[in-house]
Amino acid sequence: MNHFKYSNSIKRYHTLDYYYKSMFHEKVCKVSLNAGFSCPNLDGTKGYGGCIYCSKSGSGEFAGDKKDSIVIQFQKVKEKMKEKWPNAKYIAYFQARTNTYAEVSKLKEVYEPVLKEENVIGISIATRPDAISEECLEYLKDLNKRTFLTIELGLQTIKEETSKLINRCHSLECFKEMVTILRKNHINVVVHIINGLPYETKEDMINTVKYLNKLDIQGIKIHMLSILKNTPLEKLYQKNKFHILTKEEYIDIVVSQLEYLREEIVIHRITGDPDKEELIEPTWLIKKFCVLNDIDKEMIRRDTYQGVKAYDDLSN
Repeated sequence: MNHFKYSNSIKRYHTLDYYYKSMFHEKVCKVSLNAGFSCPNLDGTKGYGGCIYCSKSGSGEFAGDKKDSIVIQFQKVKEKMKEKWPNAKYIAYFQARTNTYAEVSKLKEVYEPVLKEENVIGISIATRPDAISEECLEYLKDLNKRTFLTIELGLQTIKEETSKLINRCHSLECFKEMVTILRKNHINVVVHIINGLPYETKEDMINTVKYLNKLDIQGIKIHMLSILKNTPLEKLYQKNKFHILTKEEYIDIVVSQLEYLREEIVIHRITGDPDKEELIEPTWLIKKFCVLNDIDKEMIRRDTYQGVKAYDDLSN
């Protein structure tokens, strides 16, 4: 394996910034948008109440205001980004809730206008593996021919007991089937996982990554569990006081996970950006850049890289 081909910087993993610059040869910014979608895990189609960690607002970190139209949301966020990156290109990121959970006619009303905005080169859609209908898939196939499309699938964990506890309301097999379908149609897949879910061990979290490493995925988002106010997770935590990962434990686990991920898998996220006003635990998450820097330092200390164990694992 070629150590290390991604960057001449301190990073020893395949960063999203490097990936975009390699592909588009310039700075690319993701503009987070809130189209006001619901979720099959909220309205009773799959379950009620959503996943136990979801806030009532359903808005992603720093997403646009759903009171505004998608185009206005995009323009507002874009103007802020232009101050720092005046010549950037943009990817419209539909982040909040389940962004394929609607009729295709509604999806087109939401997606198509922002794709016409200046310097938009792609669209990223966060959704669930059980919320892409056959009609929706046909539309995604069409989008994939016209723009740089990425589908982000929430998995969180491969451990079924944890999945039931957090009220995901879909199976691991459902997830795997959707990854296979999307890749059969040449659509890029990014997977979300969460470290620190209640009662999971370090081995459980590494096993989730080992499983994903064997699938045809193009990217991953690694989150730390955030306990937010007024969520079922807050009630569970106040009642049972399950262990919250320390920053040092989180860093140790993330570095170990990176070692098991193939070097071509892009690391879209490696920590979280919780709302400070809603966050209960862990408070160390507020200092995002300290976490990022400490991950870099630990990789240097171990003299390790993304993927050093990935291929040995695949051969087993």
